Amino acid sequence: MNFQSNFQLKEYNTFGISAQAKEFIAVSNTTELASVLKTNQDIFVLGGGSNMLLTQNIEKLVVHVNLKGIEIVNEDENFAWIKAQAGENWHEFVLWCIEHNFGGIENLSLIPGNVGTTPIQNIGAYGVEIKDTFDSCTAMKIDNQSIKSFDKATCKFGYRESVFKNELKNQYIITDVTFKLTKTNHKINTSYGAIDTELEKNNITNPTLKEISNAVISIRQSKLPNPKELGNSGSFFKNPIILKADYDKAKQNHPEMPHYVVSETEVKVPAGWLIEQAGFKGKRFGDAGIHKNQALVLVNYGNATGQEILAVSRNIQDTIFKKFGIQIQAEVNVI
Repeated sequence: MNFQSNFQLKEYNTFGISAQAKEFIAVSNTTELASVLKTNQDIFVLGGGSNMLLTQNIEKLVVHVNLKGIEIVNEDENFAWIKAQAGENWHEFVLWCIEHNFGGIENLSLIPGNVGTTPIQNIGAYGVEIKDTFDSCTAMKIDNQSIKSFDKATCKFGYRESVFKNELKNQYIITDVTFKLTKTNHKINTSYGAIDTELEKNNITNPTLKEISNAVISIRQSKLPNPKELGNSGSFFKNPIILKADYDKAKQNHPEMPHYVVSETEVKVPAGWLIEQAGFKGKRFGDAGIHKNQALVLVNYGNATGQEILAVSRNIQDTIFKKFGIQIQAEVNVI
């Protein structure tokens, strides 16, 4: 294992922020991970670097989880249980499953990041969330290196939430995740209209897993910048879930405000719509800005600092609260 001092993290975060780690180590198996944790408790865990905004240098040891491997651990007539190591690239894992005709995560194509962080955030897109196919995950406790398995109930999944973001935050490192995927009778989900529109454009009426994935990829590429070309972290904000009474109040002044029913008392309002209506879509503040095609995405045009992007995000939050009386929260972890 190779410990490196004053390590540059620019290539290890999708925003492309220039920040340094006091010390850096990449681990490729659980034995190495346990060895590092035995002598280092105060650490920063780094996966794919896709859901964070670095606003400062990391004055501690950064542990890059780089465990690799995909295997079928169980299967029956209808389902396959697929285990992926935490360091596997998420999109490449989705494509691997599609190639093997395992269904359930095709709507989550092209989401940046690694497999190990997907349960933490309960990532989701186009009507599908990780919890829909999640079976279990294995994690190592940082303080004593014990191994624990977490099932779906224990993970306490919510909207971009899990037990790992709340009561167990900074206590465990996920080492692998197992998904229960369909082998037959795939549940094709085109509940988001954009997918149907994309399929119709290509004259597809009975889509395969691959065709759903291709449609999602096409939609995302038309809206979202490639982090390798323009630094970003995907959707920066969560869609706010508010009381229906508060929505009705806001709608009096903004009758065109869209919403999705969450429960009898709550609705979800698209954050992208709020940001666009507030006039931020496509705006640029130096090298920090809001993408021209998707108001939810904050971008680094080259040399923006994390502090500059954070300032833009706070400006957006303050403006939306003043205009609509709605608070929007960051989905990205601000470091």
